[in-house]
Amino acid sequence: QVQPVESGGGSVQVGGSLRLSCAYSKDNEAYYVAWFRQPQGMKREGVAAISDDGSTLFADSVKGRFAISKDSAANIVYLQMSNLRPEDTAMYYCATDYRINGVFSMAWQKAEAYAIWGQGTQVTVSP
Repeated sequence: QVQPVESGGGSVQVGGSLRLSCAYSKDNEAYYVAWFRQPQGMKREGVAAISDDGSTLFADSVKGRFAISKDSAANIVYLQMSNLRPEDTAMYYCATDYRINGVFSMAWQKAEAYAIWGQGTQVTVSP
């Protein structure tokens, strides 16, 4: 299986916006695709997820500021980030191949639920 490829990271000031892209392979199991982030020295946390039926989920810390969308024809998932804060600074990862049975909304933020990860893209928000 092919690793998804993240892009779109960069450095912005507080209040700025960025759009991250996750390009995955048609060989990935991508009914569910999630974005995670990992600040330096901290554990990885789920940020947002989307399913093929259009359902979306967000971490409480980003609700109202981040949006996730999926272009299934192009095999790309986007994470639109607005009103960025210094605490959003992290490496952002895309994850596919969800592998846990049960209700997705109950387990989507567990990193171990996904088998395939990208290399990440860095987002830095400065005051």
